[in-house]
Amino acid sequence: MPFSRLLNFGLASMLGMSIHSAMAETPVLNLYNWSDFIAPQTPKAFQEATGTQMTLDVFDNAEVMQSKLMAGRSGYDVVIVPDDLLPNFVKAGVIQELDRAQLDNWSHLDAQVLAKLQVNDPGNRYAVPYMWGTTGIGYNVAKVGELLGPNAPVNSWDLIFKQENIAKLSECGVAMLDAPVEIIPIALHYLGLPPNSENAADYRKAEALILSIRPYIRYFDSSKFTSDLANGDICAVIGWGGSVYSAKLSADSANNGVKLAYSIPREGAPIWMENIVLLKDAPHTKQGYSFINYMMRPEVIAKSSNYVGYPNGNKDATAHVDAQLRDTPSLYPPKEVMDTLFPLKTLPLNLERVRTRMWSKVKSGT
Repeated sequence: MPFSRLLNFGLASMLGMSIHSAMAETPVLNLYNWSDFIAPQTPKAFQEATGTQMTLDVFDNAEVMQSKLMAGRSGYDVVIVPDDLLPNFVKAGVIQELDRAQLDNWSHLDAQVLAKLQVNDPGNRYAVPYMWGTTGIGYNVAKVGELLGPNAPVNSWDLIFKQENIAKLSECGVAMLDAPVEIIPIALHYLGLPPNSENAADYRKAEALILSIRPYIRYFDSSKFTSDLANGDICAVIGWGGSVYSAKLSADSANNGVKLAYSIPREGAPIWMENIVLLKDAPHTKQGYSFINYMMRPEVIAKSSNYVGYPNGNKDATAHVDAQLRDTPSLYPPKEVMDTLFPLKTLPLNLERVRTRMWSKVKSGT
């Protein structure tokens, strides 16, 4: 081989090795999140801001996510986790305690949300609140008014749990989340019992209550109700505030005459939080901290709130949230309403079995 060609070959080889080395050294962050639960522009914006490339993998139910994390060596760095699962993950050693020295944006977090989170994360040691919301009543204003009159108790669980009300509403369709971890605590709370009760006898009372209204419930589903509300196919649902908000936006955009509203019942309702955690076996811990700190920037987290339609756990982000969202009191409730909200807990295994059997019975109506 002539020297000139040998030199060119050597330079080309060195250049190729250099490019390969640079690509290999590009920092990476592996995120595991709910499907469609982050602003689409965030991965690219994060890379531009930090030089770290984000890989996003998604899940559609918490059971899949939980089983994958419990098995270990998932390859993920950061995961979005419901607050009621945090104690199990801490006990199993799945997630690591956060080093706040690496999270200088912590000061932006909302003290009220952090206080609620401490039920499942004492001292706020393991989790950063991401999105949060409530489970309440979504309803079609006109149809509920037609069937129950101008004094319909839309701000009370009486709307659903009193037979005389739900029997009338069944004419236009009533739905419930397929979520025993939320519906059963609501029933317990309505009966004046602890929503996270560890007394098996309390669950028999809640079962009797739900079975008494079961004939009037059209279906149990956690996704279908959003479009059905927007289209006017149902008129009431026990559902998530953000999903009802999305249904309202769809109905308004379609200009189909459907006017929707969402109520946090005066008796109190569940508050749930989706949280950012760092796995103990994260392959890229440094990049994990970088991402968590990035998501605590007010202007960053606000974009995801605007996209998914839920409030976030960042007090300084509120000014950046779309006015229609932040000015909706049932989505961004005042302190007196926040004080009525109760977090949900994972129950001891024996009671989780009780709850699972009970829900099967409720859904079948037998």
